[in-house]
Amino acid sequence: MTTIPSLYQDMNSILTKQGFMTSHTWYHGTTSALGEAILSNGLKRSGDEAMRQVNERTMATIGTDYTASREPVFLTPSKSLAYYWAEQKKHTRRVRLGLEEKSVVIQLNLSDELNQRVKPDVGAASLLLMKEGEQYMAFLSALYNMKGLEQPTTAPAKLDRLDYLTKLGLAYIDADIAPHCLCLLGP
Repeated sequence: MTTIPSLYQDMNSILTKQGFMTSHTWYHGTTSALGEAILSNGLKRSGDEAMRQVNERTMATIGTDYTASREPVFLTPSKSLAYYWAEQKKHTRRVRLGLEEKSVVIQLNLSDELNQRVKPDVGAASLLLMKEGEQYMAFLSALYNMKGLEQPTTAPAKLDRLDYLTKLGLAYIDADIAPHCLCLLGP
């Protein structure tokens, strides 16, 4: 299980029997190299240009055209969950790009208008069917267990649309977020 630094441990204040509490404050997990660019330029949809280029080269090597899709900005209401995703991003960039980076969490403070655009990430249903999804659910279950709460279901077909946000902590916004809305947490 991913060990969460104390700075990011927010389960006691955010996870309840009904699931994750939400507000105008959201979190995004990423790596130290990307974090610097995000704080300067804002949090952009499909923002990891280095990974996009690697994917494009990989597909060209096997003779397939690659068309990058415009991914939304993935969010979570929890610093703990954002740290988990930062660890995953760090691992992916180390494996694919050979980079040694640190995991960082960026806090987003959204206006009413932007906050209304945050949606449950039901697209994560496909993730839950893969190994990465199983790992996430094991991590999430451990957090629920630490709080003495019933674990959420892992069957995507049994989840209500809102459960992806409230029970699983998975959300997105299909908008770029300006730098003035962002704050790097931690050292």
